[in-house]
Amino acid sequence: MEPITLISGQVSVLDRNSVDTDQIMPARYLKRVERTGFGQYVFDDWRKQDGWDLPPNPILVTGPDFGCGSSREHAPWGLQDYGFQAIVAPSFADIFFSNCTKIGLVPVVVPEADVRAVMEHARAGGTAEVDLEALELRWADRRVPFALDPERRRRLLGGLDDIAVTLQSADAIDAFERAAPPLPVTTAL
Repeated sequence: MEPITLISGQVSVLDRNSVDTDQIMPARYLKRVERTGFGQYVFDDWRKQDGWDLPPNPILVTGPDFGCGSSREHAPWGLQDYGFQAIVAPSFADIFFSNCTKIGLVPVVVPEADVRAVMEHARAGGTAEVDLEALELRWADRRVPFALDPERRRRLLGGLDDIAVTLQSADAIDAFERAAPPLPVTTAL
């Protein structure tokens, strides 16, 4: 995972509430064993509808309760593979939010009025910024603070996934293993 400090650029608007993980990543695509390549399946059923247009910009802005439904990791994997680096919404499903932060997809919670203002700005061709260091969402001349758990923020800023965090303790883990008594040897019958 790469360190993240600032995400800026065009904004894609998905003006829908309670978008669940099956709408984001339909279940029929969950049989793949790789973590990459899921972007081509994001919103697959909706993409077939007339008038569907959701460009893969760095920032996605959407309605409340985004990522509800099942806890599949494939939904954030697909959104990130599609091109999104941050998702701005009034609220997220808890497990989806956590799955995003574990892979470096930044979920940003701001009040619904601000989400609507970003949507209007984006529809007019405007850009936005998600500043993880300042914990601010910026567009036009607006600055809106957002909160993020300090440990999740540290991991995102440092580019640390769960494995990288564990490896930071490699010396302590090795020392523990060296000091542990040997396991008894058993024989198979």
